[in-house]
Amino acid sequence: MRPVRLMKVFVTRRIPAEGRVALARAAEGSTRADCTEFHGKGQEAPCITGTNIWLLCEVEQWDSDEPIPAKELERGVAGAHGLLCLLSDHVDKRILDAAGANLKVISTMSVGIDHLALDEIKKRGIRVGYTPDVLTDTTAELAVSLLLTTCRRLPEAIEEVKNGGWTSWKPLWLCGYGLTQSTVGIIGLGRIGQAIARRLKPFGVQRFLYTGRQPRPEEAAEFQAEFVSTPELAAQSDFIVVACSLTPATEGLCNKDFFQKMKETAVFINISRGDVVNQDDLYQALASGKIAAAGLDVTSPEPLPTNHPLLTLKNCVILPHIGSATHRTRNTMSLLAANNLLAGLRGEPMPSELKL
Repeated sequence: MRPVRLMKVFVTRRIPAEGRVALARAAEGSTRADCTEFHGKGQEAPCITGTNIWLLCEVEQWDSDEPIPAKELERGVAGAHGLLCLLSDHVDKRILDAAGANLKVISTMSVGIDHLALDEIKKRGIRVGYTPDVLTDTTAELAVSLLLTTCRRLPEAIEEVKNGGWTSWKPLWLCGYGLTQSTVGIIGLGRIGQAIARRLKPFGVQRFLYTGRQPRPEEAAEFQAEFVSTPELAAQSDFIVVACSLTPATEGLCNKDFFQKMKETAVFINISRGDVVNQDDLYQALASGKIAAAGLDVTSPEPLPTNHPLLTLKNCVILPHIGSATHRTRNTMSLLAANNLLAGLRGEPMPSELKL
């Protein structure tokens, strides 16, 4: 008879169906166990996960679409062997202490990892899974959509139709900026940065610039992109797209000095993390006409307070962090996060493990 390994798993939010089913019905190869889906807290999902060990998962979930309060997270994670979390869950030393020595695996349903206390996690020997690649295309599509929406002033135009401001065709009314023969600067030419450039190229972009920790000649060759310093990118670009990770080096990178160097006709887009941008400085640049417009899918904090000054500006388009928000992508992310977690609990290689 195979030995049974009982593992407690805590999930910090309702997740899409494919990930939920994977946690309840985890099987390897063609072998399948009789399992039941979990709903809410305290359901047990038996999972046959190898030839020698029968893994029994006791899955508890924070049964809400809203973020879990810190106190509830501390309670839920206590004694857990595995934690499946989201980018809105700050897994710091306090949470790790509350979890205790049992915690062996953290799986985040995100590509970003700035919400995890990685030094502390590494010190405790906890493995981390994340979800790169699967949201690259969706996020790049959103970045291009946001850029076009912002530079062509679509929200303003829609509002004019609704409020009666549309009286006739006017030569100078609601003119924006086009991509043809433009220079696009990308901060962070990683997977998402490359996918954005790939989609923008057919619009007739004349020149791509990029900046980052170091040149990436192989990746840049497809777009004939030039590696430049951040100040040079700010000064030369007609459109700037921020697609870098949030690190100590990039926090507050786009600040007053950065915006002062930009063209007055330039459009600024951020789809990375809100803290890469000094929002007070961005507001001043937009309100004073120092730059033409900005489009943000990420802010600091999230959600942005409804009385925030940026929301008073017509030349600032703000979305509620929906870069990966398609049904297919979110389901794929949840499935990968679940599989990362289960593989970690079995002591096997994860499909996408962060190397600490």
